[in-house]
Amino acid sequence: MAENIDTGFRPKPPRATAAPVCGDGCRVPAATAATCAGEPHATEPVAYDGILLLGFGGPEGQDDVIPFLRNVTAGRGIPDERLEEVAHHYRHFGGVSPINEHNRELKAALTAELAARGLDLPVHWGNRNWMPYVADALQDAHDAGRTRLLAIATSAYSSYSSCRQYREDLADAVEATGLTGLVEVDKVRQFFDHPGFVTPFVDGLRTAIAELEARGITDLENDVEVLFSTHSIPTSDADRSGPAERGFGPGGAYVAQHTAVAEQIIAQLGRDLPWQLVYQSRSGPPQVPWLEPDINDALQELPGRGRTAVLIVPLGFVSDHMEVLWDLDTEALETAGELGLVALRTATPGTHPAYVAGLVDLVEERLRGDAAADRPHLTDLGPWYDVCRPGCCENKRLGFQPALAGIAP
Repeated sequence: MAENIDTGFRPKPPRATAAPVCGDGCRVPAATAATCAGEPHATEPVAYDGILLLGFGGPEGQDDVIPFLRNVTAGRGIPDERLEEVAHHYRHFGGVSPINEHNRELKAALTAELAARGLDLPVHWGNRNWMPYVADALQDAHDAGRTRLLAIATSAYSSYSSCRQYREDLADAVEATGLTGLVEVDKVRQFFDHPGFVTPFVDGLRTAIAELEARGITDLENDVEVLFSTHSIPTSDADRSGPAERGFGPGGAYVAQHTAVAEQIIAQLGRDLPWQLVYQSRSGPPQVPWLEPDINDALQELPGRGRTAVLIVPLGFVSDHMEVLWDLDTEALETAGELGLVALRTATPGTHPAYVAGLVDLVEERLRGDAAADRPHLTDLGPWYDVCRPGCCENKRLGFQPALAGIAP
């Protein structure tokens, strides 16, 4: 059903006004028995019968661009004239975001890997901002007789937009479909430090280093800088990411997780390359602080430090979607060229075998009910939680909305 995308626009389902019913002794709405009590990690086996693959969504043609952007900015009162200023990124590529095709490819790869392991778990794909929506995927799964579902969001880190908002999407979907009490939905943990997610970045960086060396750039420690790039978010959202009791400080879990993964990648390289964490794709009013430095500002500083080359690692992204193709492959590489820097952008995980296998590993750890100590993780921050903690990843502007796979609020 996921490939049969409607040709006519319809808005995304309305936001849930109340969390799906939670029974006696349950602290997590619409959860399975293994997670309903709200423990950080589920250590009981669960016989899931389907997978929900959750994506951001994107337009599939020029006529879709403005309706899609209306979905993305819903509730902010942004007129179409301003949306058209952003639309040119999509217009440049024929109005088609690559993200949907990437998710179709990931869905197919996950289906194949699950089958190879003898797991009868159909994958139902749904998006936040474009068809097929999360509610469509949930309805498809229920229509096929699937009632105990495990969700995988195509985002590795903790923040409102990369975790909690997907959990809100699930609550919206349960309400919009009228399936309250008829389905159970859990979600895999944030996988920023799972080996399956980290390995493709290490491989990509090694490939890029070999290319630089083939071009005659061999003094890597002095001539080259690695920029680990991720999506900027408002500093207020970053500070609220992750559970407050972890005490991450400025930037919250979002910055801490990216930093820890970057350190791990450099360590696995075995080379002491200079690096920094940078941000991209900022939006919103200029008076609202967002995470910095912007990648283009960081690039401006490199020649003054004697750098002649830069390796851009899209650390915050799982595939080559619009923020990668435009903000990195177009704008950042143009900036680097103007500065006389040799610049290479490394690969995203995409359908790298390690990444696909790692996602299925996350499924299997929940099928088995693995103890936290037995779960693969490469940093001291993990393994992350199966059940998000109370107050995790609040959106300052919107406050707490109904969400699944976590303890309210």
